[in-house]
Amino acid sequence: MKRRGLCFLNATIPGRGLTSLRIEADRIAGIGTRQKRGDTVIDLGGDQLLPGLINAHDHLELNNFSRLKWRSKYPNVRQWIEDYGPHLESDAEVTGPMMVPLEERLLIGGLKNLLSGVTTVAHHNRLYRSLNSHGFPIRVVSRYGWVHSLGISGEKAVRASYRRTSPNEPWIIHLGEGIDQEAATELSRLDTLGCLKGNTVIVHGVGLSASDRARMQAAGAGLIWCPSSNLFLFGRTVLVGEAISNGRGALGSDSRLTGKRDLLDELIAARQTVDIGEETIRSLVTLNPARLLRLADRGEIKTGKAADLVIFPASAGPGYARRRDVRLVVVRGQARYGDPAFLAAFESSGQPVASIRVDGRKKLLASSIAMRIRRSTISEPGVTMLT
Repeated sequence: MKRRGLCFLNATIPGRGLTSLRIEADRIAGIGTRQKRGDTVIDLGGDQLLPGLINAHDHLELNNFSRLKWRSKYPNVRQWIEDYGPHLESDAEVTGPMMVPLEERLLIGGLKNLLSGVTTVAHHNRLYRSLNSHGFPIRVVSRYGWVHSLGISGEKAVRASYRRTSPNEPWIIHLGEGIDQEAATELSRLDTLGCLKGNTVIVHGVGLSASDRARMQAAGAGLIWCPSSNLFLFGRTVLVGEAISNGRGALGSDSRLTGKRDLLDELIAARQTVDIGEETIRSLVTLNPARLLRLADRGEIKTGKAADLVIFPASAGPGYARRRDVRLVVVRGQARYGDPAFLAAFESSGQPVASIRVDGRKKLLASSIAMRIRRSTISEPGVTMLT
């Protein structure tokens, strides 16, 4: 079935005020323009229309776990990993989730992100085949280099991973994930290895000093901030002011092993941790991660950009909204998840829908996703399939 054009009227777009936006196929075809004959037209009545959110850091296969730790506070993530090891064979909180097939765990990670308005996620692990398959809930960054960390991977593997990565692609590493001397020395070690460059993207950075952050800024490196994960493990998080102010800071949810439920909850945690305005809050999950992850077609609303969009109520945008507040999520021009009032948006691209309930509120979900969820042996907490 050929897609009809989709035109949103009376949309509040930050920086543009109340206006219209038109989609053709998978692109934004116009802003402030009139609908064309045959378009599906939806009046948003002033609701916020934003670029689809970008989650700059997640481990998609680890979101069917509960938050776990065995000490009140850790000096370094290495100790948390060492504590985790003995539980792999004897602790039901670990063995149960690990026994779930990988494909199902990845699917739950994708659904977690979709329900929170995320349209693109950076997965910190291998790019498993299913992550780019038809029916996966959202888009996954596919061009990137990565390594776990200096502590887990070792200097030889870190250097080799960086050298394999094109300078035009992001290279992602956990670094400074702790509050001890080991964490404090890692940026210098990374620089000595020749791996601190303009495409370097550091995740966490809790142990970075002011001089470390200045060195990062001089190199043009980026920082992914995961405040609730940091606070859970270490009792503190990185100072992100410089990275945010120069556009080199973005927000990640981390997985549910240490992070909160989803990126919207992480945005609330960010707002409560640092005094930042709404424009800056939005930039942490839109334009900034698009730049760091080299996603030229995403992160902002402009004609010709990807039609990856999210609609929030006029009264509750990022930093305040929960996932039940999300009104509609559009990925590649197709409605994937939203309120029943937006049924016409699904129909405009020939998308069959299923009814679900999310945290007590009725929603619609694209049938291609719902079908996979029904077949899964695990479910997303707070989500009930209705049809």
